[in-house]
Amino acid sequence: MTDRWMAVGTSLSADSHEAGREAALAALDGPDPKLLLVFAGIEHDPRRLAEGVRAAAPGVPVLGCSTHGEIGDGGPRDGSVVVTALGGAGFSVSTTAVPEISGRQREAGAEAARCVAAVDDRPHRVLLLLTDGLALDQELVIKGAYGVLGAAVPLFGGAAGDGWRMSGTFQLHGTDVYGNGLVAACIGSDAPIAIGIDHGWRPAGEPLVVTQSGDGRVHELDDAPALDAYLDRLGAPGDVYGDEVALRHYVLSRPLGVQRRSGIQIRNMSTAVDVAGRTIGGGGDLSLGALTFAMEGDEESVVAASARACRSAIDQLDGVTPVGLLTLSCAACRAVLGDDGVAKEGAGIAEQAGNIPFAGFYTYGEIARTRGINGFHNQTMVVLAFA
Repeated sequence: MTDRWMAVGTSLSADSHEAGREAALAALDGPDPKLLLVFAGIEHDPRRLAEGVRAAAPGVPVLGCSTHGEIGDGGPRDGSVVVTALGGAGFSVSTTAVPEISGRQREAGAEAARCVAAVDDRPHRVLLLLTDGLALDQELVIKGAYGVLGAAVPLFGGAAGDGWRMSGTFQLHGTDVYGNGLVAACIGSDAPIAIGIDHGWRPAGEPLVVTQSGDGRVHELDDAPALDAYLDRLGAPGDVYGDEVALRHYVLSRPLGVQRRSGIQIRNMSTAVDVAGRTIGGGGDLSLGALTFAMEGDEESVVAASARACRSAIDQLDGVTPVGLLTLSCAACRAVLGDDGVAKEGAGIAEQAGNIPFAGFYTYGEIARTRGINGFHNQTMVVLAFA
């Protein structure tokens, strides 16, 4: 019998205290629990939710956040509470919280990363990060953590959502609640940890070079207004060039690709369209000379990529069956897929997992850094597998 375990509990109760208690009790399926991860719909009262979790598992560290939908066995849901428990002698955990991260994202990432020093020495470690999804320049959080840890410790996590309200997310650390925070857990394991990353987007033509950028926006691509160069490359219909609503709908399924050493990373364009200024957003500042791509895809390619990310994480464990998977996808992918596509995505995850417990949520940005300094993604499935 393994000395590590993972289990998942779900509650559909509208009462936040009861939902937290019920989901936590269902997740406590083994001895010596080390960490509870809570993913909850924004409709829930975070304080009562945290108190309910604590009532079920006093003394167990708790980390969590609000979502744009919860992922678990039985398919994606809205307004539910999903609690994932990690436990057993083969895990060790250290947690921390950093408040008010806007304007100091790099410093917050560095501060969170220092919790790694408090974890018992084990051969495998990962730093789990849950951030405020409305904070800009999420890449800086990752750069701050990387500056402390270097390449030795992979980073994984996601940006909290609020169901497209765009008015405020929450993060949980124990029974403390944050609204513009970063909560983190370093998880040490006696057995390997693997991360799968995949997206369903393909380049539409040749790359475009960033020739002017700043303040988190790309102003020019190939010396032309960035929005026009991007739409021209896609062969966009004329009506989307000047209509904000039509443009937002059009770019939702045509994100921006950024060339990295590890491959093409995806940046969401739909939440930051700029018809007047003709600039484009990319989820973070893109440096002068960066290679970008107009990307395209569809339901089939996105669903297939989610399954591939799960399979990649599992296969990296060299035949060892994982004790569990954390599966994080993007709110923008969910919007592209619609209800039918999301159901197919959930079924694909469940097929890859088989009897392995899994849980996650739809994010406002995914964190998965295994190589290099860049590890922030949009419209991507990221999966963390524990052997």
